[in-house]
Amino acid sequence: MLRLAFGARDLATIRFAFSPLWELVASVRVIKDPAAHPMHAVWHAQVRGRLADVGPDWPMLSDLVPVPTRIMAGILTPPPAVPAPDLELELSSMVGLAPEDVRGMLDELSGPRPASLDPLYADPPAGLRRLAGVVRRYWELMLAPYWPRILRLLEDDVLYRARRLIEGGTDRLFADLDPRVNWRDGALHVVNAHVSRTVDLGGRGLLLVPSVFVWPRVFARMDPQWQPTLRYPPRGVGRVWDRDRRDPPEALVAVLGRTRTLLLTRLDSPASTTELARATGLAPGGVSQHLTALRAAGFVTAHRRGRYVLYSRTSVSESLLKPF
Repeated sequence: MLRLAFGARDLATIRFAFSPLWELVASVRVIKDPAAHPMHAVWHAQVRGRLADVGPDWPMLSDLVPVPTRIMAGILTPPPAVPAPDLELELSSMVGLAPEDVRGMLDELSGPRPASLDPLYADPPAGLRRLAGVVRRYWELMLAPYWPRILRLLEDDVLYRARRLIEGGTDRLFADLDPRVNWRDGALHVVNAHVSRTVDLGGRGLLLVPSVFVWPRVFARMDPQWQPTLRYPPRGVGRVWDRDRRDPPEALVAVLGRTRTLLLTRLDSPASTTELARATGLAPGGVSQHLTALRAAGFVTAHRRGRYVLYSRTSVSESLLKPF
């Protein structure tokens, strides 16, 4: 049992955020051990065939996410610094880690270091750039098509939790957070099979991060250099893989590619590059390049509205999507 002891300042500095990078890390656990995550079987069945296209650096990402998970290198799991970061913001923080910190995090891993992580240890700046590359590729193939539905679920949960906190303080906030979490006597008790200790939050507060792929567990991270963090499954996670009419149709993916098809399906109404980047979790620069290609092919149009350029589907793309 992990016991988190709160002081007055800790209660005043509870905050919420979600993390695309953490969601990606947690999804790797599902890929490596699908039997332990039956709720995500639909997602796993849809994406497992894409893993071969992630590239030769996949082992570097995979070996940083051990299964079963007792300890995970902080390289991929820093708490988000802002409430709603995009993947590129989190990757910029990761790539900026000091070499000595990277080596220290790798030294904390249990057992012999996998050979795939040797480049990361020998030359951390170059290794982090390679790691960022495979993370981006994995995201584009495995998570970007599903990010809009995941994002809606995370945002809904944060709004619900914020209301609970306003209505009844910490008692109400934590009352239905998760069966493994219990609030009593000014402390948060978190069931943990590997840890039995009390952590004094010391005025740093607690960061609450809802996560779809963390199910069926909760993860607590108590690194001294970061705000204490608790990752938990959001409400409604069991419905996340219900069919969404805007899922990219595979037949069209085979022709246009997954990212361009995803962007077309998201253009139910005119949207800017920034809006599409946030909705899909893709980098704005990449979204802009794909939209330029789609526009040149006659699939989207662009028109200016004030300071923004808004993109819309053309009749050509509407006819392509109509059968689906």
